[in-house]
Amino acid sequence: MSRYSRLIAQTLAEKYQLNDSYIEHIFMFSPLHDIGKITIPDNILLKPGKLTDAEMDVMKTHAAKGGEIIDNLLENFSLSNLNHVDILRNIATCHHETINGRGYPEGIIGDEIPLEARIIAVADVFDALTSQRPYKEAWSNDKAFETLHQMAGEELDKDCVNALLKNSKAVEDIQSQFKDNFYG
Repeated sequence: MSRYSRLIAQTLAEKYQLNDSYIEHIFMFSPLHDIGKITIPDNILLKPGKLTDAEMDVMKTHAAKGGEIIDNLLENFSLSNLNHVDILRNIATCHHETINGRGYPEGIIGDEIPLEARIIAVADVFDALTSQRPYKEAWSNDKAFETLHQMAGEELDKDCVNALLKNSKAVEDIQSQFKDNFYG
């Protein structure tokens, strides 16, 4: 999903005036988007079926916990002055926020969601849909693209969705190059 994130950011670079450093930090930090899941009990995290409402409430804590983990690391190792650390924090804490404000952990809306988190959200959803999981088969790209299109503007950022959709050939290239790599 890190390569999808970079592809989206590169496509949006001109419109949002994104420089190469910003784009590469998105690429480097995107694999840490779910770092907070290390705090989720295995019986929930690894459950093969649908989560109950109570289990889902616990699962949703991973975004805020991810921000806490990053903040603790930065403080404990005196790394707060690192460049682009805000990108890392935003990715971990805001990647489940939705354009309509129904996301978590804060329920922020639209452009209040940092761009890097909106980019990661699209890459993460696409990767989840097209990857096999214990509870589901992998979807085709066409089916996943249609779902992203339906989510655009409501849950996911339209610009980010369109950036991925217009690069379907590049997406296929990424998939063929990394089809056996979990972190594609």
